[in-house]
Amino acid sequence: MGITVEDFGTLATGEMTHLYTITNKNGNQVAITDFGGIIVKLIIKDKDGNPKDVVLGFDKVKPYTKDVNCYGAIVGPIANRTAGAAFAIGDKKYKLEVNDGVNNLHTSAKEGFQKRLWKAKKGKDSVMLTLLKKDKEMGHPGKMRVSVTYTFTDKDELIISYESDTDKETVINMTNHTYFALNGHDDTNILHERLWINADNYTPIHKGGIPTGKIAKVKGTPMDFTNKEGREVCEKFTFNNKMIEYCNGYDINMVLNNYNGKNRLVATLWDDVSHIKMDTYTDLPGIQFYTGNWVGEKAAKGKVPYGPRQGLCLETQFYPNVANEKNFPQAVYGPEKAYKTTTTYAFSIFK
Repeated sequence: MGITVEDFGTLATGEMTHLYTITNKNGNQVAITDFGGIIVKLIIKDKDGNPKDVVLGFDKVKPYTKDVNCYGAIVGPIANRTAGAAFAIGDKKYKLEVNDGVNNLHTSAKEGFQKRLWKAKKGKDSVMLTLLKKDKEMGHPGKMRVSVTYTFTDKDELIISYESDTDKETVINMTNHTYFALNGHDDTNILHERLWINADNYTPIHKGGIPTGKIAKVKGTPMDFTNKEGREVCEKFTFNNKMIEYCNGYDINMVLNNYNGKNRLVATLWDDVSHIKMDTYTDLPGIQFYTGNWVGEKAAKGKVPYGPRQGLCLETQFYPNVANEKNFPQAVYGPEKAYKTTTTYAFSIFK
């Protein structure tokens, strides 16, 4: 029990990165690096007591510096896609990096929070990561002080708490980009896992992943995961649906029910092999469901080759292109309104 710290590799700048491993009383663990705030390992014992590493990633920091999949990383200050790589607040216009066709993805591929070295501070069962962002850095307005705290409890809850203040009005939409695989990162794929999402609606997209601006019903579509017993991820996994065809699989924002700024249960993932269950709680309005459609690594953790749909993401956040869609729940923060949100991934064994 407790927290251990070890070197995790040197960056091109010569700076040393570190790996912080939190072990709870059950012998389960989470390991986080100060580079990108990345969840490197998440060890959960299965129904037979065998430890399973249920997240995708790498063994050392170097591959993470070049990784385009954002394995396990804190993404921000604006996660997901921004149409035309630009947005306005009032009469002020801001231009972001064009890095996803004509659009922007995750603010910056090289300077986003997922590629920063954070300052780390240990707690009893937590690690707090902090950084500073300058005004107009990455084209994003506002000087920001950001903190993300990972807490791993004796109840096998991984709690991610985000906080930030800023000196001017700006858009903040951070998330964690972990790829989960509840039978272990070395399993061949996650299509057999069952998923429930408490979302009666979703945001349809154009080709390129930008929302149309409309809110649509999931009923009668492959986006319907409202069965409380869960539905296999591969069921209705058909490329006859434009939303799936555009992205080579699921990469869609689900409009979560009962959004009121308070934490509630929004999704459950079950693995019928390991019998590991993961409940997701958040106070945010959306969850980006992504099935790792473009994943491809010759050798990742433990020299395991990864392929498409090796893991899935449940990224809690505001909706994609929130900076440009005024009818979406807004993510504008400023001197009078600090950014603060919490997401919890709670693990257990089901019968």
